[in-house]
Amino acid sequence: MAKVEVYSSMFCGYCHRAKQLLKQRGVAFTEIDVGADDKRRAEMIERTGGRRTIPQIFIDGRHVGGCDELYALDRQGGLEPLAGSAA
Repeated sequence: MAKVEVYSSMFCGYCHRAKQLLKQRGVAFTEIDVGADDKRRAEMIERTGGRRTIPQIFIDGRHVGGCDELYALDRQGGLEPLAGSAA
């Protein structure tokens, strides 16, 4: 299984959608809440090359993007091979 990290916030609808898709596909992930943690938010911004919106998703250290990019990856059949999901 791949290491999947999701930078998110508790009250973010796009974060919820992204995590829901990962769960539906059987992908285990680590959630990193940046809502009230400036250090983690700065870490996210650095890792994404300046992107500030959430969610930001990484699979085995590779930046996948946000919610829309995750859904596009899934539609193209690329999520399962990258994440090693059970789907």
